[in-house]
Amino acid sequence: MSIEPSTTTTTNNEADESSPLTLLDASSYQLHDLDSIDFPSTLTEIDLTANRLNKLDSRISNLTHLKKLSLRQNLFNDSGVEPISKWNNISGLEEFVLRDNQLKTIPDVSIFKTLLVFDVSFNEISSMSGLSKASSTLKELYVSKNEVTKIEEIDHLYELRILELGSNRLRSLTNLQELWLGRNRIKSINLCGLRCIKKLSLQSNRLTSMKGLEECVALEELYLSHNGIAKMEGLSTLANLRVLDVSSNKLAAVEDIEMLTCLEDLWFNDNQLASLDGIAEAVSGSREKLTTIYLEHNPCAKLSNYVTALREIFPNIEQIDSEVFA
Repeated sequence: MSIEPSTTTTTNNEADESSPLTLLDASSYQLHDLDSIDFPSTLTEIDLTANRLNKLDSRISNLTHLKKLSLRQNLFNDSGVEPISKWNNISGLEEFVLRDNQLKTIPDVSIFKTLLVFDVSFNEISSMSGLSKASSTLKELYVSKNEVTKIEEIDHLYELRILELGSNRLRSLTNLQELWLGRNRIKSINLCGLRCIKKLSLQSNRLTSMKGLEECVALEELYLSHNGIAKMEGLSTLANLRVLDVSSNKLAAVEDIEMLTCLEDLWFNDNQLASLDGIAEAVSGSREKLTTIYLEHNPCAKLSNYVTALREIFPNIEQIDSEVFA
């Protein structure tokens, strides 16, 4: 059997034969080796999904233009993929997929200086050790369906957009007390099970909803500024909350915090609150506890009695916006 690479581009109505061969799709052939396959030097993408491979073909190491390599659903173990860590000619690889194999450790991917996507999900990996060598350019990391017990060695991944860790053995997360995820591209929250977390920052992401925090009952400080949230919700169970920062969102009303009795700081500036009517009821549980409130850059802050009204509503207020009272 012979499998031919294919072209992904044609120009000036030229025949495919004269176009560069950039894609090799040899998926689902149940191949045990790649002896029957040619590897043109122009290849940028190789898909070897769903075969029976357990070792790498050394000819791949010469493909200097290679950007994507998928070895998904094969029989690779740690020693089977080890050679790729020394293949400097393909150091420009941007996507490396090893999903659904027989790996027990994270492969060494330190030579891939511009790696964007790394998928080692559906293996038998017990530790994230080795990820410290992954390039800080990584945007998507998939480690789901393994045996991982602790999140580690990803502090340097500042560009990370997607982190999948589902179906592991992350018992240690249940005791997590602080989680800082600001300045990412997170679109939704699902933190079920983090019942011990006390400080959470999701500032400057792409959130449009607060839902997903209901089980974080130990939460004391919550920072959600600079997102696209249009409604306050999912907060009524956070009985220990002391600091709430929802500034720079799209909020037109203070909601779902009337039952909170520990709230000391409320940052609501740069939103769309038109009036102070109803704010006393909205924060009724913490009226006497609240010491700091920020409402500047809302329409209501232009009212002539703005500061006076707030001081009447909150008898122990010490700061309104940048104004501090003795």
